Amino acid sequence: MESQFNPVQPRNLHLDFFRGIALMIIFINHMPGNPWFWYTPSQFGLSDAADIFVFISGFTSAIVYGSCFERVGLWLGCVRIMHRCGQIYAAHLASFFFMAAICVLANQLTTEVDYIQRLNTGYFFENTQLALLHIIRLDYVPNYFDILPMYLVLILWVPVIWALSRLHITLALTFSILIYCAAWHYDWELTADPTTGRPWFFNPFNWQLLFFIGFGFGAGWLQIPSSNWGLILLCTLIVMASIPLGHEETYTQNAFWGDLRAGLEPFLNKCHLGPIRCVHFLAVAYLVNHLFKTNPHWLALGLSRWIIKMGRQSLPIFLCGMGLSYIGGIALDWSGFDALSVAMINLAGLGLMLLLAQALTWLDSKPWKLPTNHHRPNPTAQKNLLHKINALAYDWGKQALLIPFLIAFAILPMLLMQTEKTIGTPVPETMVNLPHNEDFQKVNAIVPRPDQSDTVIENQQRL
Repeated sequence: MESQFNPVQPRNLHLDFFRGIALMIIFINHMPGNPWFWYTPSQFGLSDAADIFVFISGFTSAIVYGSCFERVGLWLGCVRIMHRCGQIYAAHLASFFFMAAICVLANQLTTEVDYIQRLNTGYFFENTQLALLHIIRLDYVPNYFDILPMYLVLILWVPVIWALSRLHITLALTFSILIYCAAWHYDWELTADPTTGRPWFFNPFNWQLLFFIGFGFGAGWLQIPSSNWGLILLCTLIVMASIPLGHEETYTQNAFWGDLRAGLEPFLNKCHLGPIRCVHFLAVAYLVNHLFKTNPHWLALGLSRWIIKMGRQSLPIFLCGMGLSYIGGIALDWSGFDALSVAMINLAGLGLMLLLAQALTWLDSKPWKLPTNHHRPNPTAQKNLLHKINALAYDWGKQALLIPFLIAFAILPMLLMQTEKTIGTPVPETMVNLPHNEDFQKVNAIVPRPDQSDTVIENQQRL
């Protein structure tokens, strides 16, 4: 059967909402020493926010890039893919250098914790020239920065899967499964640390399976099973059984669950997307879909709308969240780990992410562009003089709000010019003050008499 892309229209708000939730969980999980980490999904199951992020990214990629391939063909579709890859690559580099700057600044402010070593970026500061080359080539990827490189590789495979789907859907999905199995069998890895040979934390050869499962659902190749009480019961049992396997305090203190987890560890592995982990995520996804699709009104709630906007701005919010997460860890070191400080720092970070999503949504609306049918109200059309005065006062009031910004814009160039003069002023060298002509006084030369010439010469020789 030939592939047919069936992009979801209009935009799926459920996907945006849960991607926003995943971004919030990623923020909490990546904050060093954050006590809230112990209450996130990773501690009550075998999958976590990374699985949500990858699956939804695959789903939305089918909607966005699949329709693009259908509309403009393979070549221009590849151009769009490369454009997106360039954005992700630039975001990854910007994230690394921004976090490196945060570490340097934090180390300047305190000597109690070495934040460079905590972030595992010591190699970059010790061998900067060589490390820059490895960063550009993506064979130096510290653990904190491993999600975007993996996503970059997954996006690069989209044209391949789409091209195979032109022949047959089964061929495209089989290709993904074969890559997954080959990665397990042949230990395919990508290097993340040139000094130790450590591989990428998220192995893209394995994680592409979950990405393209989501891609298959988004493209319409795979159908979500209908509500079936037998399937619901099976998924519920899988989720319940995974709780003690994922809860660290349980499997470390209970011998039975500890031994069971140790025996299943290769199949639960996060780095290589163990098959049991993948099954657990799909079971959770099925239950969540069954639970929320019957109550869509909750998406209209105030907080839900804000989270949806976060999901729509996933890349900038992700970058912001990673930076805020590490800054939050530094703040916890300074403030202490009492419940109030932890709550304030976590809520402040989440609040800033929500506000940034609102600001980005507002900017996307291009508020500086007036609609084509916009007409400036004519004050002369007012029938009442009082209305004219009120309208004029209101208009001037709005303009007055811009006065501080206009003053700042006017002063800024002068400040820059003054700075340039200060920077460009040469360091004064030693200068000799020469006297003016009037400072010289005439001195009559003393000429020795002939009988004193020998005495003068003798005195000069002594000198």
